[in-house]
Amino acid sequence: MNKAQLIEKVAGKVDITKKEVDNVVDAFIKTVSNSLSKGQKVTLVGFGTFQVMERKARRGVNPQTGKEIQIPAKKAPKFVSGKSLKDAVK
Repeated sequence: MNKAQLIEKVAGKVDITKKEVDNVVDAFIKTVSNSLSKGQKVTLVGFGTFQVMERKARRGVNPQTGKEIQIPAKKAPKFVSGKSLKDAVK
């Protein structure tokens, strides 16, 4: 499912227009992104938690040349699903 399909499904379940749902989805994405950029966790009980993880620097291999390269440390977003979401997927 892509964003447009998500918006259509949500608009079909609630009594608001697709444009309003689009605005809500955009606001949700911006809010989660801003919180993660500040190092904050975003927890939606039952659904899951968005958080930032620190990845350590490590060595890797360039698949084209076979040469060893150094991969720098970085921060990456991570999503951990909640119990209700896990149970719904079973």
